[in-house]
Amino acid sequence: MISKPSPEEYSPFAAGYVGLVPDTHVIELLERLMESSYQLFSKLTDEQAAYAYAPGKWTVKQALGHMIDTERTFAYRALVFSRNYIELPGFDQDVYVDNADFNTQSIQDLAAEFKATRLSNIYMIKGFSEEQLLRTGIASNHLFSVRAFVYMMAGHELHHLRSFKEQYHIGS
Repeated sequence: MISKPSPEEYSPFAAGYVGLVPDTHVIELLERLMESSYQLFSKLTDEQAAYAYAPGKWTVKQALGHMIDTERTFAYRALVFSRNYIELPGFDQDVYVDNADFNTQSIQDLAAEFKATRLSNIYMIKGFSEEQLLRTGIASNHLFSVRAFVYMMAGHELHHLRSFKEQYHIGS
C-alpha cells in the first residue's frame, strides 16, 4: 500500500489534488476511477461531448483530453523521479489544450485513450519499490516525490469528475 505523501512532498497547488484522495488503497482507487470514468465518457454522444458550460470554457472532449495530458505528465514525472533526481519544467494546461485537436476526436476514442493511459500507469506504479516512491525531483520549481504524483493522478481525476457533475451536469 502506498501511504499518503506529506505536504513537504508536493507544491501548495498540488495540495488540492492530494487532499481529495480519501484514506484508501490508492492503486485500487485509480483502478475504480479508471473503470467508472471510462463508463461515464464512453456512453456520451459526440454531441454531448461537444458541450461547454460557458463561452470560452473547455468542451467535455477538451476537458477529458486535458485529463489525459495531465495523467501522462504526472506519470512521466513519477517515472523520471523514480530513476533520477532531476529538474523538469512546468507545463501550461491551456497551451496543451489549445494545441490539441480533441474536439475532432470521438468521445469513445478519448475514453479508450484515457483508460489505456491509466492502465499503463497503474502497471508502472505497481512496479515502484518503496524506495522509488519516496524519491524526489523538482517540477514547476517545486519539490515532488514519486508517491505525490500517484496521489495527484487520483486527485486530479476526482477534481474533474466533480466539475463534470457540477458544471457539465454529467456523472453521478
